[in-house]
This record gives sequence, structure tokens and C-alpha cells, in this order.
Amino acid sequence: MTEPSGGGTRARETHAAVAAAARCGLATRGVLYVVVGALALRIAFGAGGNAADRTGALAELAGQPFGRVLVWAVGIGLVAMALWRCSEVLFGSAGPDGRKPAKRVAAAARTVFYAVTAFSALSFAAGRGGGRSSDEQSRDVTAQLLAVPAGPWLVGLAGLGIAVGGIVVVVGAARLTFREHMETGRLPRGARRAVDVLGVVGGVARGALFTAAGAFLVHAAVSYDPRKAKGVDDTLRSFAQTPAGPWLLVAVATGLLLFGVFSWAMAAWPRV
Repeated sequence: MTEPSGGGTRARETHAAVAAAARCGLATRGVLYVVVGALALRIAFGAGGNAADRTGALAELAGQPFGRVLVWAVGIGLVAMALWRCSEVLFGSAGPDGRKPAKRVAAAARTVFYAVTAFSALSFAAGRGGGRSSDEQSRDVTAQLLAVPAGPWLVGLAGLGIAVGGIVVVVGAARLTFREHMETGRLPRGARRAVDVLGVVGGVARGALFTAAGAFLVHAAVSYDPRKAKGVDDTLRSFAQTPAGPWLLVAVATGLLLFGVFSWAMAAWPRV
């Protein structure tokens, strides 16, 4: 039996490292969505508690036994997520179109997002900031952008991009495109169907959240009022102010929680 070539060994080692980063990152994403979904359900039923966003989720974890360790683990998991997305920029992502420029650009945007999110979580863990809510951050950034030349156009385009991205997430979930990123062929049929349900319901809820947040950002641009911009928490609360009342918030919150569980399924059977 011949020894594998050095290049082949390095390729396998690289693939193993990327797979490990993907599993760690996806599992961490699942934790955050499960906690945010649970916090949103509390709000829907009038129980109060932490804000239903990333900062609120970190605060909730920090209040648990070994909470500081949990928050550090989330920060490290988000670093792994950023590294995995960065690998997709360099090597391409799973799926038939994974090496196309558009996919690499999307991966680059995700890399930046998760890098910023990881820095915020690690700062929170170290007690050096990172504790501002998504609502405060959204209003402050919007106010800064509105103050520059062509600011309303920048804010409006950003909001439109987020809203369109949310619609893309909804359509992708409905079309089951997440199957391209998972290795579920060996699972029993019932388990595969359960994963599909989690992916569809969770993806639709996540896309609805993005679309609504983007729409509020467009509203802030049109009205030239940064107070109209909403972060994750305020966007979720706005669902309870619709004619459907708190039940729409319950539906979206449940969907986000299920998306967290779906992220764990992706972590268990990733295709990288």
C-alpha cells in the first residue's frame, strides 16, 4: 500500500479543519437562535426578561451556571464560523455553484458579519463592552449614516439589501436549497423529513425577521429618522403589534427556535 502524497495529505487535513470549523460554528449559531427564540416567546407571553437579540442571548447564557464559560465558548464558536465562511471565499462552498463569484462574495459578506459578531461576543465575555442591544446599535449606525452626504440613499440601499436578502432566505427555505449543504442521505426517511420541516419553518421565520428589519431601515431612510430603524429585538416586538397580535410573534419566535435546532442538524451532517 503506497503512502499518500504530501499534497493529498494536506488537502485532507485542510478539509478536516474546515469541517470542524463548520460544525463548531453551526452549533454555536444554533445556540444563539434557540436562546433568542426562547426570549422572544417570553416577550410574546408577557414574561419579560432579556432583549430577544444576540446581546440578550449572551446575557441569558451568562446568568446560567458556568455562564462565563458558555459566553467564551459562544465567542470561540463564532470565530470558527467566520473562519469557515472565509474558507468558502478561498476554496468555494458546497453545492453545484459553490465556486461562482457571487457565492464567494456572499461568503465574504458572511465572513465580515461573523467576525464582527465574534468580536462583540468575545468583548462581552471579557467584560470590555459588547453589551449594547441590537436596537441601540441599529439606531446609532443609522444616525451616523444619515449625517453623511447621500446618507439616506446609503441607509435605504442597505435596508433594501437586507429585505431582499430576507426574501431570498424565505424562497431558499421553501425550495429546500439547504439540502445542498447537508449530508443526510444515510438518515432514515422520517429523520430527513424532520430536518426538512425544521429547515423550512426555521428559514421562513429567519427570512421574515430579516425582511421586516430591512423594511424598517428603508422607512428610517425615507423619513430621515434613525429612530425608525429597529434591531432584532424591536423588530420581533413589532410582530406583536400587527392585527394578528402576539400570536404572530409566537409563530416567528417558534420558527427561530426551530432554526436553532436545524443549525444543530447542519452541524451534525454538514457538507463542506
